[in-house]
Amino acid sequence: MKTALTIAGSDSSGGAGIQADIKTMISNGVYAMSAITALTAQNTTGVTGIMEVPAEFLAEQLDNIFTDIYPDAVKIGMVSAGALIHTIADKLEEYHAENIVVDPVMVATSGAKLISEEAVQSLKDRLLPMAAVLTPNIPEAEVLAGMKIQTEADMIAAAKKISGEYQCAVLCKGGHQLNDANDLLYRDGAYRWFYGKRIDNPNTHGTGCTLSSAIASNLAKGLDLDTSVERAKAYISGALGAMLNLGKGSGPMNHGFDISSTFTK
Repeated sequence: MKTALTIAGSDSSGGAGIQADIKTMISNGVYAMSAITALTAQNTTGVTGIMEVPAEFLAEQLDNIFTDIYPDAVKIGMVSAGALIHTIADKLEEYHAENIVVDPVMVATSGAKLISEEAVQSLKDRLLPMAAVLTPNIPEAEVLAGMKIQTEADMIAAAKKISGEYQCAVLCKGGHQLNDANDLLYRDGAYRWFYGKRIDNPNTHGTGCTLSSAIASNLAKGLDLDTSVERAKAYISGALGAMLNLGKGSGPMNHGFDISSTFTK
């Protein structure tokens, strides 16, 4: 069985973060492991508290994972502190990690910045150049490219700039009123659109975590990047299309929509 590691924060309500990542990885046929960067107190209506893990303890988690069950792919989600980012980069280099998918969580859907300028710079300096693929949304791509994105041509220009800067593939995700369900994959000087059907479901908590984890799962299984993205988009469409409705805010998707066995009944 292939294996995948998520390095991210915990979501106590289960819809995003490592909980979404683990559900996604299991649903996409790989063994899931996690190194937790922070604990959060949150639900579908918002986050009320964050407790970061000490860098030394994050390093210990990673040492234990890589020296025992080596991951075939690594997904990195929100990491809010520069010291944690440097720890992750050091360990990924030490253990020669492959198939690294970075979801550069920096800006909330509302436009609010989620991590400090110092942490953003650490992300740019250390983690982004290690990635096989980055999965920014529109606001995050604007930060990384240093430009506004208002058209399809802007998405292409921004992805080209980011790919050139960090020497990796970039999946620039639609949404934010621009190409709602269409994503752009740019790499090696060429691009491809992945078209999707917009699903009228307000419960989208954890979609970014889920997409990047699904891509990592498929890379872990040895699939090429295009196929991994295609399968990940189909998976997230199914999870949204299941129309799960939990909580009082923007609820989670049904990550297990395609799982059916004696034990799920």
